[in-house]
Amino acid sequence: MPLAVGTDAPAFTAKDTNGNTVSLSDFAGKTVVLYFYPKDDTPGCTKQACSFRDAQPEYQSKDVVVLGVSADDEVSHQAFTSKYNLNFPLLADTDKSLIKAFDVDKRVTYVIDPTGKISHVDANVNTSTHASDILAALGL
Repeated sequence: MPLAVGTDAPAFTAKDTNGNTVSLSDFAGKTVVLYFYPKDDTPGCTKQACSFRDAQPEYQSKDVVVLGVSADDEVSHQAFTSKYNLNFPLLADTDKSLIKAFDVDKRVTYVIDPTGKISHVDANVNTSTHASDILAALGL
């Protein structure tokens, strides 16, 4: 069961697509879309990632950070990013510490507000329209 709206988002640190260390605290004062997906380069996950890729200019213009998370490693993320020209970081959660901290057992997206609280949870993801669905939920 996903974490509830209004809950403090668990602090985390993970490696991104390029091996850089990324922490939630790096984005203090910004809205963060943290989306969890099952596996790189699978049909639904590719649709979802490409929807965020295509909407990235709109997210950036609103100063919203998009981060994808799966249990795949950095090498897999690099190949996925390169193949589909993804323009946002993917976090490698190989030990599933983020998956556990955010109580994820399926595809789910959290929106974390600038104060670090969960402001929206989407546990019924439509992979084709997900990026625009989240923008609509944010009123952007």
